[in-house]
Amino acid sequence: MASYTTESIRAVALVGHGGAGKTTLAEALLFKAGAINAKGSVEKGNTVCDFDPQEKAAGHSLNAALANFAWEGVHVHLIDTPGYPDFAGQATAALAGVDTAVVVINAQTGIELATERMMTAAQARGLARMIVINKIDAENVDLPGLVGEIRERFGKECLLLDLPAHDRHEVVEVLEHAAGDADFDSIAHAHRELIDQLVEEDESLLARYLEDGKDPNAAELHAPFEKALRAGHLIPILFASARSGAGIAELLHVLASLAPNPAEGNPPLFYRGASVQAGVAFDAHPDPSRHVLAHVFKIVVDPYMGKVGVFRVHQGTVRKDSQLFVGEGRKPFKVAHLYQLQGKDYLEVDELVPGDIGAVAKVEEIDFDAVLHDSHDEDNIHLRPLEFPRPMQGLAVETRRKGDEQRLFDILHKLELEDPCFEVERHPTTHETVIRGLGEMHLRYKLEKMATQYKLELDTRLPLIPYRETITTGAEGHCRHKKQSGGAGQFGEVYLKAEPLPRGSGFEFVDHVKGGVIPGVFMPAVEKGVRQALTDGVISGFPVQDIRVIVHDGKTHPVDGKEVAFFSAGRKATVEAIRAAAAIVLEPIVGIEIVAPEAAIGDLTGDLSSRRGHITGTSPRPGGTASITGEVPLAEITDYASRLKSMTGGQGAYSIEFARYAQVPPQTQQKLAASFRLKDEDE
Repeated sequence: MASYTTESIRAVALVGHGGAGKTTLAEALLFKAGAINAKGSVEKGNTVCDFDPQEKAAGHSLNAALANFAWEGVHVHLIDTPGYPDFAGQATAALAGVDTAVVVINAQTGIELATERMMTAAQARGLARMIVINKIDAENVDLPGLVGEIRERFGKECLLLDLPAHDRHEVVEVLEHAAGDADFDSIAHAHRELIDQLVEEDESLLARYLEDGKDPNAAELHAPFEKALRAGHLIPILFASARSGAGIAELLHVLASLAPNPAEGNPPLFYRGASVQAGVAFDAHPDPSRHVLAHVFKIVVDPYMGKVGVFRVHQGTVRKDSQLFVGEGRKPFKVAHLYQLQGKDYLEVDELVPGDIGAVAKVEEIDFDAVLHDSHDEDNIHLRPLEFPRPMQGLAVETRRKGDEQRLFDILHKLELEDPCFEVERHPTTHETVIRGLGEMHLRYKLEKMATQYKLELDTRLPLIPYRETITTGAEGHCRHKKQSGGAGQFGEVYLKAEPLPRGSGFEFVDHVKGGVIPGVFMPAVEKGVRQALTDGVISGFPVQDIRVIVHDGKTHPVDGKEVAFFSAGRKATVEAIRAAAAIVLEPIVGIEIVAPEAAIGDLTGDLSSRRGHITGTSPRPGGTASITGEVPLAEITDYASRLKSMTGGQGAYSIEFARYAQVPPQTQQKLAASFRLKDEDE
């Protein structure tokens, strides 16, 4: 593979809603750049990026896929991401590996759910953003109307960088052309808007422009263009048809000549410390001669390659046969093989420089979000975490064959490694194994993968709702644990106080013991007992949250004082305090967005209201559809997929995202409390 420098690298993610044509667009870019000999199609299942058998069967992307190509002396790392909300984890994770997010919009359907989410996520990450309106040659498209909607939704900084011409068979760029024919708007007008915006980024250029009225040349505009992208002052709009090839060469030229390289993009959000709040910002420099600093943004469990860590190099040079540390690990691993990915193919390379995206295989200690480095000077360095949607859709699973339980947990662990929005829970009270994802489609894909790839058959059922408990007032708790059964006994006494915290605060443990009445060596056992009580639940068997526990007094015995005694005393004192603190049960409330035919909106809003839902808005969408947004208790929509299908004739779709916890109705709390009995540890 040809060598190149950091300045000649571009890292780009194609993001946007499902059906926008991202995979077909990636195929068109690869073909035009000469990276592949023929264009594949999603329908035929022979594209570079949709290579998984399940993707071929589904007809859309399920995972983020990587590809590479060269154009105009520039090496482009391209990540094709899935667009349906159920697979948002893969798309969101890809943002940590790139400098530019290309948001692809279907000209027929316009701005959809994932369009807005990815625009917001890319902005929060400090990425340069571009918009590509794809499928411009489709029937019944309103391109001027869509441009107006984009500007209304995302701001006046969305400016035309090219325009369709000759009945959408060609595309004309407007930065270097001040006149010409276009299907709508005016090349002269679009050119002037763009120039006026760019010169404002450079005071000397602006002064000269105002003085002589002459347009700066393309070379002079690169720096202000890149600066405007980084600052979010410019979001270029481009047009393309991945099917016909219109606009593909122009998009390649924009990526090569105008998209920021890794030395120009906003710096990655590294910090040194145990948490974002307590950490100190750390500057990574895209200098190939410095210590290595790389971030793992994707894990693949490959049946042949084993565990593969895909990472972006932010600093230094990663070389084959070098040694790297993973996070805080003290023992390095050897980079026996170094790869770049081209769809399903692993292409071996000798080195990766800042801005490169590469992979290493068969390194078990590598996990998602890990930082790789080659010096202990970079210990305790982390990248600011991405904000992923919380998986709320759940299924309880169990193996059909006895003896497959351990295999089940091993396989579920592999699936968790690959997907930041897939979680596995083991409920200590009900002994349910629950898988959680972002929607019905997400979980169905996981079940199919377990059945086809791992030959594991499962039975499923709806899980218990993940209720939580909390307290509403402060209360005291006390326990003296004393046991004598011949010889040395057990003794530990704990006084504590429980206080409510604001929703979403979690748990705080405070040690206010004075005078050593509880020796410091026993305080971890007290905290462990407190945490055990919170995990087990007190009034309904669900974990307790949003609570502060303050241990302020106690007593020990010089001979019988033991950890086990203080663990038990801490647990029982916590239970006593919670029972006295007006405990309540909380239920998860999810935000829901439904897209359905306009004719069904009235029935859908009425149905949601009957499920204790709160409608926050409705809005028309292209193609005779509309969207409904609102909030609804998760317990009320466990069967919503089938309900929505029947109400819309299979034409509706919905996504949910965790919003908050709220108190359950009194009758629900009474029912949950009546069916729960707190098991005593002595039983």
